[in-house]
Amino acid sequence: MAVRNFRELREKMSPERRAMNEAETERMLRELPLDQLRAARELTQENLAQIFGVSQGSISRLEHRTDMYVSTLAKFIEAMGGQLEIRAVFPDGAVRINRFGGDANRAA
Repeated sequence: MAVRNFRELREKMSPERRAMNEAETERMLRELPLDQLRAARELTQENLAQIFGVSQGSISRLEHRTDMYVSTLAKFIEAMGGQLEIRAVFPDGAVRINRFGGDANRAA
């Protein structure tokens, strides 16, 4: 079987197929699990644990959880140098959620 260079294969693709492949690549890069996001930011679990002030094992458990507090996720993202944003996406557009529950101006 002949070995073919990826560049050769890509050049033979239609422009439409190349555009579809590029769009899928971009989508995949925008949708990463926490462990892959951390790795993409070139951080180890040990690095993040030091920044976060927890053990490496805690980072591992956090990365593999299926459910967590939004505040915990926000702190995790901030420890990587980012900022967590939450959006509600509807057929007619998206809305950024900037706080959860209650009125910030309401008297306690």
